[in-house]
Amino acid sequence: MDIWELDLAPNLSTGEPPQSETLAPAEFISDCRTKVDFALKLGYSEELVLLVLRKLGPDALINDILGELVKLGTKTEMEQQKGLTASHSSSSSLSSLTSNSSLESCQLQSPSPLLEDKHNFRPVVIDGSNVAMSHGNKEVFSCQGIQLAVEWFLERGHRDITVFVPAWRKEQSRPDALITDQEILRRLEKEKILVFTPSRRVQGRRVVCYDDRFIVKLAYESDGIIVSNDNYRDLANEKPEWKKFIDERLLMYSFVNDK
Repeated sequence: MDIWELDLAPNLSTGEPPQSETLAPAEFISDCRTKVDFALKLGYSEELVLLVLRKLGPDALINDILGELVKLGTKTEMEQQKGLTASHSSSSSLSSLTSNSSLESCQLQSPSPLLEDKHNFRPVVIDGSNVAMSHGNKEVFSCQGIQLAVEWFLERGHRDITVFVPAWRKEQSRPDALITDQEILRRLEKEKILVFTPSRRVQGRRVVCYDDRFIVKLAYESDGIIVSNDNYRDLANEKPEWKKFIDERLLMYSFVNDK
């Protein structure tokens, strides 16, 4: 990941000049590196990441790239298809990438040792409430959704995973607060993966902490990523550094057939 080569020559086959919105070389290299770094730290192989960039183009949004990576599967599945998609090589290329930015090639010459070491993955902070309610179609707090999210990262080599859930979710399920597979929360807590944020009752009313603040603060301080479909707009407006962090490190998701 140390050396990137860039060719920004006009598209000679069409005779069209480069478009005005084309990124400057330094900006494009930084943008491209950020996308590849992010995907590699989530456990995807270099070959798979480059394959997705060939398909979607270098201007693809990070969420589109990650969505395509999920579809293609894990590195093991990639190895089975490698004869059709990519070859083993110490240097991987993106020679077929051509987009509106008139990029013709972007070649990775020497991967960074940091990115090759799976023990250097960024910490993962999961918004448990957001994930559970999403898995329960916004009607049920489905703890199975949290389990699926944790397993997804564990299978890719991540070990520093933290899930935040409000403590009142330990209470018995009620018609106005349905919850399923509640034993998952207790098991993940014993495994030191799940943390309950404080809550208590005062004169019959529940008083809870703002768990979003726990999530953003831990992810920011640990230089990790946030797994949530929440945009944390109120917290982003509190601090400029939090806004930048949320913009760059928020990993959105979707469940398809419990995956």
